[in-house]
Amino acid sequence: MAAARPSGSWSRALCRLLLLTLAILIFASDACKNVTLYVPFKLDAEKLIGRVNLKECFTAANLIHSSDPDFQILEDGSVYTTNTVLLSSEKRSFTILLSNTENQEKKKIFVFLEHQTKVLKKRQTKETVLRRAKRRWAPIPCSMLENSLGPFPLFLQQVQSDTAQNYTIYYSIRGPGVDQEPRNLFYVERDTGNLYCTRPVDREQYESFEIIAFATTPDGYTPELPLPLIIKIEDENDNYPIFTEETYTFTIFENCRVGTTVGQVCATDKDEPDTMHTRLKYSIIGQVPPSPTLFSMHPTTGVITTTSSQLDRELIDKYQLKIKVQDMDGQYFGLQTTSTCIINIDDVNDNLPTFTRTSYVTSVEENTVDMEILRVTVEDKDLVNTANWRANYTILKGNENGNFKIVTDAKTNEGILCVVKPLNYEEKQQVILQIGVVNEAPFSREASSRSAMSTATVTVNVQDQDEGPECNPPIQTIRMNENAAVGTTSNGYKAYDPDTRSSSGIRYKKLTDPTGWVTVDENTGSIKVFRSLDREAETIRNGIYNITVLASDQAGRTCTGTLGIILQDVNDNGPFIPKKTVIICKPTMSSAEIVAVDPDEPINGPPFDFSLESSTSDVQRMWRLNEINDTAARLSYQNDPAFGSYVVPITVRDRLGMSSVTSLDVILCDCITENDCTHRADPRIGGGGVQLGKWAILAILLGIALLFCILFTLVCGASGVSKQPKVIPDDLAQQNLIVSNTEAPGDDKVYSANGFTTQTVGASAQGVCGTMGSGVKNGGQETIEMVKGGHQTLESCRGAGHHHTLDSCRGGHTEVDNCRYTYSEWHSFTQPRLGEESVRGHTLIKN
Repeated sequence: MAAARPSGSWSRALCRLLLLTLAILIFASDACKNVTLYVPFKLDAEKLIGRVNLKECFTAANLIHSSDPDFQILEDGSVYTTNTVLLSSEKRSFTILLSNTENQEKKKIFVFLEHQTKVLKKRQTKETVLRRAKRRWAPIPCSMLENSLGPFPLFLQQVQSDTAQNYTIYYSIRGPGVDQEPRNLFYVERDTGNLYCTRPVDREQYESFEIIAFATTPDGYTPELPLPLIIKIEDENDNYPIFTEETYTFTIFENCRVGTTVGQVCATDKDEPDTMHTRLKYSIIGQVPPSPTLFSMHPTTGVITTTSSQLDRELIDKYQLKIKVQDMDGQYFGLQTTSTCIINIDDVNDNLPTFTRTSYVTSVEENTVDMEILRVTVEDKDLVNTANWRANYTILKGNENGNFKIVTDAKTNEGILCVVKPLNYEEKQQVILQIGVVNEAPFSREASSRSAMSTATVTVNVQDQDEGPECNPPIQTIRMNENAAVGTTSNGYKAYDPDTRSSSGIRYKKLTDPTGWVTVDENTGSIKVFRSLDREAETIRNGIYNITVLASDQAGRTCTGTLGIILQDVNDNGPFIPKKTVIICKPTMSSAEIVAVDPDEPINGPPFDFSLESSTSDVQRMWRLNEINDTAARLSYQNDPAFGSYVVPITVRDRLGMSSVTSLDVILCDCITENDCTHRADPRIGGGGVQLGKWAILAILLGIALLFCILFTLVCGASGVSKQPKVIPDDLAQQNLIVSNTEAPGDDKVYSANGFTTQTVGASAQGVCGTMGSGVKNGGQETIEMVKGGHQTLESCRGAGHHHTLDSCRGGHTEVDNCRYTYSEWHSFTQPRLGEESVRGHTLIKN
């Protein structure tokens, strides 16, 4: 760019700058990096104009001072104006003095203030400066106000490169707002580098733009790197704060304390956060009903609280507030929005239920039960059909006998008084009750001078009723001796008329009499002994005999009572020994304990006297009695009696001399315990039975079965002898067992159906008894036969290496003797075996 001739003012400024530079060189050893701040022409008081990095110059500085009183430097390096400053055409500068009071070290920072428009003008006029200027190809902060009114295109700043002093530089930009959405919002002049905006921008849509600037020569050479430029859109208060809800609804209990939180409202603002545009203030601008004022709102948080404790749901159950939110911290020029807040007052039990009347009168007939006799009503200002309104009734006085109860009608909230136990007019003609009422929920207010319970008086008049006889008490008792003679009379059950308290005119009838011992007089109810009474009978429990009596008046009304006859004991039973059999294991015991009992009362019972009752001297010689206590004695044997069973009569007398004789069956046994004696048959005990086990019984049955088999065999042998004489063959020793490979018997095979009877098919041999041992395995592969040869033997027919059956060798008539054994042979065969079976059976029986 061409440089212009400097004017006179510019020359003076240049001289001053040279002098200042010289001074800087003199104090270079104590000075830090110079700082240049570009500021507008006019600086208002207390305005931030820039920031200096103090730590970079002097880290240990604890004292900061400015050489110019119009400027103040804070600890973080912020530079503020203390007064309004107007910059002349010349540059202005001042010095920041940094020092450490401990080591007296000092440093200086030179600050130059330059008017930005003058710099732009110098570049536009291409004036030449004698010194080298600071590089201008660097990011420059730039901003524009949203919704700007122009005029458009609106100049933003100038982009300039130092290389323009040596080259012809063309400037261009790219990025959002240029060649990206929103397109064509920014452009730059190619030759000057002036950056312009073409139309208004909404910050809520675009907070900033980051574009890239390029510096190139006409031939395409790029002497500078691409330069990022950030264009910040400055916010304008163009958005109203908005409540998050159109209508807020909160609920709070009545009578709550002052300062109780009702709820919190909230609003949002789309403007830039942390600015005055979004600093909101809340307030209440109206209340319905308007008086009294009961709520307040925190201006910053929007929390609604109570200002009074006089919230009463019974007077006003809902409040409506009109609330406002305004930005700019609530200043009059801030934007504002309103909303509605509804506060419902919830009920608490702050009102007691009260009876509508203080006294009630009602009546009821005697003997009435489970009947409603009165309804009482109450008033309660609390919310209906809640625990604060529902009533609980109670009877405070007058119901000591439990004749009444009072319950709540769930629909009407009334108290229902009922009779649950019959009243008796003859006993009480009037009952006065005191009833009280409270709510289901506890009373919320603190105890005051008045009681927390409302009360009322109920007078119940009992009406007389013509009643039948009354059996009272229902169980009555009398006493009689158990040996009372038949025909003995005694007082019986007594019923009475409740109105006259008399028993005249009442008739009696016996309903139950378990053993038919007594009769009941119809007119007086007295009883008479019909059969002998026995206190020790099985039907008697605890010495009392119960009968049931029906009492009726002339009108036929009845009642039922029980008469208990207490049977007084007499000494009519002698003591006896209930255990009739006594076992004494002689090897381990020499005596046994016997105990006697007496069915009579203890006064007619022990102590007992035991003695041997026998006219023979053998009992006295063999046995001895010794008393142990009042009811037991010890029976011992003496003179070493033999094992066996003995009858020992013993007489037992009670304290009054009543006695009885008990014959004991005493068993002397060779045992260790009594169980050994009762479960084992011992031949040394007389009268002992033999008990056979199941194996012994089974052995006996097997022996019987074997005997029948032997008899059957003998009968069969005798029958064969009678039909054909016995001929003993010579070749008896030539009997053979032949294994046959024949798969099935042929027509002329000899096979056995059982062990004693054999049939011959297709042969000339005859007889009812076949050869023992012959047989055929049906369906098998082998046949074993025992053959007694006739005219031919098997050996003569046996080929080399082969076995044949009898049938294959039968060339002529073959004779088989079917009954060749005599009775003497069978006897010699069976007797030894019968002896063995007999011994085995006897052994099983013993075991």
